[in-house]
Amino acid sequence: MLQEGDMASDFTLEASNGEQVSLSDFRGKNVVLYFYPKDNTPGCTTEACDFRDHADSFADLDTVILGVSRDSVASHQKFIDKYDLPFLLLSDPDADVCKMYGVFKEKKMFGKVSMGIERSTFIIDREGKIAKVYRKVKVKDHVESALQYIREHLQ
Repeated sequence: MLQEGDMASDFTLEASNGEQVSLSDFRGKNVVLYFYPKDNTPGCTTEACDFRDHADSFADLDTVILGVSRDSVASHQKFIDKYDLPFLLLSDPDADVCKMYGVFKEKKMFGKVSMGIERSTFIIDREGKIAKVYRKVKVKDHVESALQYIREHLQ
């Protein structure tokens, strides 16, 4: 499982714009790589809209936002269009990248056990090293916390 101080594992996934995107494409910039369970669900929508509302602040800090879920590119594009999201969403249908980052976990809901994405955020510095890991993210105030971390540590 990747931890703070590790080099972020590179990957290539199809993005909401239909292009293949690799994490290494963003070397030289900070990256907020956030994993979320599902497009158009309440918590995921709140989180995405919080990132949207702070996108200019992240951009001012030379930071790219990338969201990852198992949803299809078509689902991502609808989600982006509906909420005017100004960043790429990456499709990881087989959860390969989710597993690589240790966020594909057993979840229990209403007594039923299934595998799914544990809401998590990785802040990656300009050299590709993981600077900060947030696991089991609670949506409220999370985006502000990530932004503050970048302001204080990755300027």
